[in-house]
Amino acid sequence: MSSLFLRFVFLLGLVGAAQAATLPDFTEIVDKQGAAVVNIATTQDARRGERRGMPDQDEMFEFFRRFMPPQGRGFMPPRHGQGSGFIVSADGYILTNAHVVDGADEVVVKLNDKREFRAKVIGADTRTDVALIKIAAQGLPKVTVGDPDKLRVGEWVLAIGAPFGFENSATAGIVSAKGRALPQENYVPFIQTDVAVNPGNSGGPLFNLKGEVIGVNSQILSRSGGYMGLSFAIPIDVAMDVAEQLKSKGKISRGRLGVTIQEVSADLAESLGLDRPRGALIADVEPDSPADKAGLQASDIVLKFDGKPVNASNDLPRLVGAAKPGSKATVQVWRKRQAKEIDITVGELPDDDKVASKDKPTNKAGLAVRGLAPEQKRQLGIKSGILVQEAVGLAARAGIQPGDVILSVEGKAVNTSRELSNALNGSERKLVTLLLKRGDGMLHVALRLND
Repeated sequence: MSSLFLRFVFLLGLVGAAQAATLPDFTEIVDKQGAAVVNIATTQDARRGERRGMPDQDEMFEFFRRFMPPQGRGFMPPRHGQGSGFIVSADGYILTNAHVVDGADEVVVKLNDKREFRAKVIGADTRTDVALIKIAAQGLPKVTVGDPDKLRVGEWVLAIGAPFGFENSATAGIVSAKGRALPQENYVPFIQTDVAVNPGNSGGPLFNLKGEVIGVNSQILSRSGGYMGLSFAIPIDVAMDVAEQLKSKGKISRGRLGVTIQEVSADLAESLGLDRPRGALIADVEPDSPADKAGLQASDIVLKFDGKPVNASNDLPRLVGAAKPGSKATVQVWRKRQAKEIDITVGELPDDDKVASKDKPTNKAGLAVRGLAPEQKRQLGIKSGILVQEAVGLAARAGIQPGDVILSVEGKAVNTSRELSNALNGSERKLVTLLLKRGDGMLHVALRLND
């Protein structure tokens, strides 16, 4: 064997040793923290699920329905679900996802030592997908909570949970991004990872290399229903804040401004004289809202909220939501090509039930609308107008559709939801004429108000 070959083998060994030295060892984390990770099994009465309008996609349910003999009048097998969670206090408080326990009639927690307990749902917050449950036990192992702000992109992380029901499974990867915004998720700056997270992992912990929990595994992006390299975790500080409020008050209090916002594009930034695309552009201000009372206006760009920068539009809901209702805050806006500071008293965001009713059309025509930014109006070739987001009742009967732009009511231009409401609610006529822009054409619609 030649000395050159031996030297080559030796160098390969050095390279292999160097690479091995840089790879993390998760065994200690699993040994020390794994005992605080739990498996959660839920049961829901199928008939109650149907009354709630839940879609039936359970193949086992379909099997029972078609091929098993009836067991009493109206028999339907119960629905079963599963997920993960982790113990945050020795007296039995456990964090998980809201969607894991949503609608459950029974929640059973299985510990690492095989003991099982029925759990009580203390509270759940659908906006952040965080739930707090409690079991009657003492002296339990609990996780160590870390600081997600110190987390760096590229850092190794570990998930422990029960994917597909395989309890205490550990998967590892790296942090792919921080502060990630997802559609319909305005209150969580998600941690994106490439850790293999699958159904059943939901609600389980995401650990850093120190063995500290820095996130709650919550969502995956998938076309197949399984892992595809993108998973998202709720930062633990967000989850713990929600848990503390659920524990102490039984509900979540969030700040509210009462504005509709949109992203600031490069073209919008240039047209409004802003140095670069940043902030949150106010498309509409809700009448009598905290924003309206403070003097915020459509076309304002919010650059800072209470001293904290708003780099993108999705930053604003999180910053405002974290503010205490009734507190004072200073909002820096970009208006008429210069920065302006406005003092505001933060309102309180209604709970989900109230939001659902609040988001419905409030004018008697059944129209839900939002304002248009100046750049949008220029692109549409209009000087005034308001975008229809929903049309029900009288508006739907008149043929008005979502996506239409209402230019005027009885010849009077409208630019805000307040102007539209005033024009419709204040009209004494049975029929009012609206001028719409639909696609590339214009359309007059006779709207009957007094059916």
